[in-house]
Amino acid sequence: MDIPETPAQEAQPQETHTTSVGHRAKSLVREILETILLTVVIFVTVNSITGRFKIFGGSMDNTFHSGQYIIVNRLAYKFGAPERGDVIVFVPPGTPASTPVERILGLPGETDYIKRIIGVPGDTISIIGGQLSINGQVYEEPYIKEPMHSFGDQVWVLGLDEYFALGDNRNASKDSRDPSVGPIKAESIVGRVWAVYWPVSDWQFIVHYRYK
Repeated sequence: MDIPETPAQEAQPQETHTTSVGHRAKSLVREILETILLTVVIFVTVNSITGRFKIFGGSMDNTFHSGQYIIVNRLAYKFGAPERGDVIVFVPPGTPASTPVERILGLPGETDYIKRIIGVPGDTISIIGGQLSINGQVYEEPYIKEPMHSFGDQVWVLGLDEYFALGDNRNASKDSRDPSVGPIKAESIVGRVWAVYWPVSDWQFIVHYRYK
């Protein structure tokens, strides 16, 4: 009985890959450097756009509380002007501002104030008998802790680049009523408060009041 021949299969050349230890090390170093660079870019970008601050004192009770940490939007007024009701962080007069490098690195710099904008350029602000009026009109202020104590009648007429800022806890706040602070300039405003992020139980986005 004839046995059919099975054609022999031609052997295919096989490729052998090798990776040197040096090549693997270079790849690892490159990945580490890329990760570090990406981290730095993200860190600088976040700190250029936002700022993180800790609240000390009770001048903004009950809206904010001492010990809370907040995020501030530094770009809020690059594309628009501050409005009445905005809660802002600003550098008080006579206090050296942080340098751009300090802000980018998130380093502690000046002691900033957190207050609410009550008056905008051109407004006439009056406090008579403890009653606040804006351009002769009394507005409802549901955010204040308690009515203001009366320390005499005062009137301010704001200039073209001046904002009037008060604490929500009027009786425990050093703000634009104080001659050492007074109306503030737009250039001294660090940004608008965006959110409370710590403690976790207080986490919230900030709703900025709009007057009716």
